[in-house]
Amino acid sequence: MNKELEIRQHNALTNARYEYSELQLDLFFFIISKLRKGDKDTVYQLDITELSSLTGKRYNGAYLHKATADMGARMLEVEDANEYQQIWMFQRIRYLKGQGIIEFDLTRHVLPFLFDLKNNFTSYELAAALRLTSKYAKRVYQLCSQWKDIGETKKYDLQDFKRMLGLLDEKGNDKTERVSDLKSKVLDIAVKQINEHTELHVSYTLEKKGKAFKNIVFTVKPQALAETIPFDLVPASTAPAGMQQHQVENAGRLLAQLSITTPALVATILASAAHVAACNKFAHDLKTGKHAKAHSLSGLLLTILGLKKPANGPLFDATAKK
Repeated sequence: MNKELEIRQHNALTNARYEYSELQLDLFFFIISKLRKGDKDTVYQLDITELSSLTGKRYNGAYLHKATADMGARMLEVEDANEYQQIWMFQRIRYLKGQGIIEFDLTRHVLPFLFDLKNNFTSYELAAALRLTSKYAKRVYQLCSQWKDIGETKKYDLQDFKRMLGLLDEKGNDKTERVSDLKSKVLDIAVKQINEHTELHVSYTLEKKGKAFKNIVFTVKPQALAETIPFDLVPASTAPAGMQQHQVENAGRLLAQLSITTPALVATILASAAHVAACNKFAHDLKTGKHAKAHSLSGLLLTILGLKKPANGPLFDATAKK
């Protein structure tokens, strides 16, 4: 699959109120990427092996069953100047045993928001959306993508924004009642991930009215996206002890960015928790300009990892035959 595949959805769906988990959003993005222009068939088959190759993750059946069951039960709340709608995306979800295939049968009511786009749509990159590990980052990325040609989003009423992300329910239960929680648990994480892993660079401003925060607005600028790691170089297996999978994936992207792509060397680095942690620290130092004067970033990283001696050459022979 083309890792720079652009997917589109109606702006009403971008702004809809719903709460999906990280996996559910990945399935949602993957479904949209499969839609065939001009073909309004409602049945689409997704190959989980293909999704796994894109995300570097493995999915067990029970985990998928629960995720799709919850997706089928949840509604999308869509509202414009003329009406308010409650829409369910699927009328059936079927697993083809032994094939790794999930078959999604869309409802006819959601089709206009997926096909009848005209000029009222949001476009974003599938690979970028899948790289984000926070479910809130995925939603904020969609919202900011809607305004990327303008440079700034509209001012979202803060309560409406929370409802869109599933932070505030119809009973008034607020998961981030304190602004400090909203910043630390949602916004700061979302902005960090979007800026690190997508073609957008975003920031946000919370605006007060009196003593209370009333609105939120995001600035959106394009940025050059570093070459992403080929997913076949990142093992889809369990991360090293003490590490999370997204940390391994981040380390893998750094290696690709520095043109360290020899499979045996990549596997050696990503199999070590200490190496993964060092790679993530190195990536942070790069962003802060700490290594700006380094003659060879790849050589410096390998030296830090203990895989290359400063004067006597590499400890790891990347050209050796196995």
